[in-house]
Amino acid sequence: MSAGSHTTDATEPAHGAGAKLALPIVVIVAILGGATLLLIGGSSKPALPGNAATSKTARFDGSTLSPVLPAPPLNTLRNYNGASFDLAAERGKAVFVTFLYAHCPDVCPLIASNLHNAYASMTPTLRKRVAIVAVSVDPHGDTAGTVAAFVQRHELTGEASYLIGSASQLVPVWKSWNVGSQQDVSRPDLVNHSALIYGVSASGKLTTIYAANFSPAEIVHDASALLTS
Repeated sequence: MSAGSHTTDATEPAHGAGAKLALPIVVIVAILGGATLLLIGGSSKPALPGNAATSKTARFDGSTLSPVLPAPPLNTLRNYNGASFDLAAERGKAVFVTFLYAHCPDVCPLIASNLHNAYASMTPTLRKRVAIVAVSVDPHGDTAGTVAAFVQRHELTGEASYLIGSASQLVPVWKSWNVGSQQDVSRPDLVNHSALIYGVSASGKLTTIYAANFSPAEIVHDASALLTS
């Protein structure tokens, strides 16, 4: 089943090809000394950062997280172009964070293209106050070169940061964001992973969340609201 035909709510994870997209992810287990996280099914909803709950409010098109807590840090990884990155440096902007991998055949291209479409639909003034951040879920396949090609293919060059790193660098980040990443057993070239989009307010608070099949209009609408949150 492709991501484009799968309907999710904002708390349901999506996966790469070769996996059933409706399967939930609720527990992330880091293997000591290892290079991966395992996804453990067992609940109808995945754990969210800070064990937050979600609800719909009139202010945001995306689902609102409760409680609204500071976004987990992103300061230990580098952008694919070698530049350093610190989420704290984006204070004053509305930031949209997602987790992707460059060889993903379905949901990641969908998310990347829709983030580009959202960014392109914003006014020039709003774009200056919005940041898009992708974090790798594939430390082996997401090299600087493959990510650069992915970013260019989906027209995100100059629009998005795509953070990469080693497994030892990425695992703590996945854990802090409650993101799962697991090599597909039947297709080792694919990765099953959480595929949500998180909205971070100008004050650095994790405020909204979006399903993988979000519409660009949701992001455009919520960007302005996140700037005043």
